[in-house]
Amino acid sequence: MKNLFLSAAIVLGGLTSFASTSPITNSIVKVVSVADDYVEIKLEELPAPITEALKKAYPDAVITKAYKNEKSEYKLDVTVGDKVGNLFANADGTWIKK
Repeated sequence: MKNLFLSAAIVLGGLTSFASTSPITNSIVKVVSVADDYVEIKLEELPAPITEALKKAYPDAVITKAYKNEKSEYKLDVTVGDKVGNLFANADGTWIKK
């Protein structure tokens, strides 16, 4: 009989720990996105000096997307093997660090 009461006390004690309320915290997350002024272009619209510079610097690179801004700077989404990255260049094929 003692074991029955002891077991019941343990079970009820365990259930009350789940019934406790946890404090509710509200967190506000602000997302700020900086819109770069690059507009997507077709790969055929890339100047030849850029594609030639890419072939020299990264022979195995594949351009997946290309973008152009109002300063005639180009942003390239490039895949080399299993790595993906971005490159920036001027219209004359000079690489830009950003």
